[in-house]
This record gives sequence, C-alpha cells and structure tokens, in this order.
Amino acid sequence: MKKIFIDGREGTTGLQIEDRLAKRSDIEMISIDESLRKDPAARSKCINESDVTFLCLPDDAARESVSLCNNLDTIIIDASTAHRTSPEFAYGFPELSVKFREKIKNSKRIAVPGCHASGFISLVYPLVKEGLIEPSYPLSSFSVSGYSGAGKKMIVKYQDPERSPSFDSPRQYALGQTHKHLPEMTAVCGLENPPLFSPLICDYYAGMAVSVPIYSRLMKKKMSLTELHNFYKEYYSDTRFLKVVETMGSDVLTDGFLEANTLIGTNNMQLFICGNDERILLCSRFDNLGKGASGAAVQCMNIALGLAEDTGL
Repeated sequence: MKKIFIDGREGTTGLQIEDRLAKRSDIEMISIDESLRKDPAARSKCINESDVTFLCLPDDAARESVSLCNNLDTIIIDASTAHRTSPEFAYGFPELSVKFREKIKNSKRIAVPGCHASGFISLVYPLVKEGLIEPSYPLSSFSVSGYSGAGKKMIVKYQDPERSPSFDSPRQYALGQTHKHLPEMTAVCGLENPPLFSPLICDYYAGMAVSVPIYSRLMKKKMSLTELHNFYKEYYSDTRFLKVVETMGSDVLTDGFLEANTLIGTNNMQLFICGNDERILLCSRFDNLGKGASGAAVQCMNIALGLAEDTGL
C-alpha cells in the first residue's frame, strides 16, 4: 500500500488527480487539516510520510514544497511550471523516447508537462530528434483550449450567468510571446529559438487541440504527407496512450471540422497529419485536464512505482 499526498488538492489539477485515484485499492491518501494546508511544518510532515507527493501549486509554493522534503525515498511529482526545465527533474512525457521513460522510472523528482507544451512537443520533438527539421526551423503553433485550463478563478468567470458577452467568443492571449510554457517547448525539443505561439481560450470546459504548420521545402529531410504520416506512426507505434490517427488530410475531419473536446476524461492523445505535400499541418488532440495535467501525473506515478502505466487510467 503506497501513501499518497496531494499538496494543493483544492485546485483543478489536484481534484482531478484525487478523482483518478479514488477507486484504487493499492494506495492510501494522506490528508491535511484544511486550516494547516499552507503551514510549512504540517505540509512537510505529510510530504515526508508519503511514498509519492503530487504538487498542484503555484511555482514558488512548489519550490518550497520540494525544499521541505528530506525523505530520500519520497517521489515528488510536480504539476507546476517550476521544474520543467530543471536537469534534476525527469520530464514526464514517457512516450517521447526510451530515455524519457527510463528517467521517469528511476527518478524521485518528476515534472509534469504543461498542457499546451504537451501538444506541441508531441509533434515537434520527433522531427528534431530524427533530423527531419533543423533546431533553427522557424516554428509557429496555435492552440485551442477549454477554459478549465485557466484555473479556478477563470472557471468561475466563465460559468457566471452574468458574465460579459466577450466570454462567448474565443479569446487569444499571451500576445507578448511570453507564455509560461515556451521555455519547456524550446528546451525539451532542443530548439534554438522559441516558437511563435498563439494560444486561445474558448467557451467550453475541457479539451485541447494544438497545431503546428510545417513547410516541406524548409525541412532538412523533405517528406511528402504520406511519408510524414508513416514516420509518426512508426515513431509512436509502441505507446499506450498516444496514437496517430490512421487517415490523413481532410479525411480525419467530422463535417469539415476537427473538434477539440472529444477526449475529455481520458489520458489519450491523438495526432493528425493533415494538409498536402507542400504545406503540412500537424495536430495533437487531448484533454487538457487529462494527458495535459492530472492523467499525465498519474501515469508518471505508475511508471515511477513500477506499475503498469495505465493503472487507474
């Protein structure tokens, strides 16, 4: 029986992790008195008594929690942005390569990828790793997300019956190109420069679709649409949760559209290879609260504990 503590369980990700663990008989949850949830001594006690602690906190609080852990056997799984580019933390995306999976398996410190970053990296990392594009390729990306990814305060605003009509419209943000996921998108993919990134928050609860356009003429190794589709199918052929959709181009669409909310409640991710031989559009679809947050966190825990990675998922 493994003891699990969620530091910051009141937030969206913390509650989702708790829900995913609720039906499991192989774990015991450590609880903290509500009045002490911000008390360092009380949190330290819970962290050091646990086999696994999930951090669902703002960045500074996550760094503090890591400093409170002196039990060398406790596994810390951080869902914040604080440690995603730290060499001391395994980056929690096991599908990317054997190297990533082994580091998760053998590490006591794991950083859960950001939601937008997960979609982008799933598409771009293989291209750079296998030499299909140069690290200097001028990448861009746009990402559509449900409002749950913006946190509890934004959820309240979107669900307010007296809200402004502006919330009815998709809303683009981070126009200054300083989005907090850009450092990990750049570092994990080994890029020389951050991509031009355009995220949008929209009036639906959950689900995400991240797209990356590629000009085949700018590729280091030029590929047709069919060749690139086959490349991704082979690259991710042995993964449990990440699947490349069999069809290509417009055949993947439903009435001409690619919906972003079809994988809600799962830890699945789908990749779509669209466009034509000259202008290829790569798309990644998943639940921003699943593979983009709590599902990925639980998957990492399973791997770190030596369990089947889909346990409880």
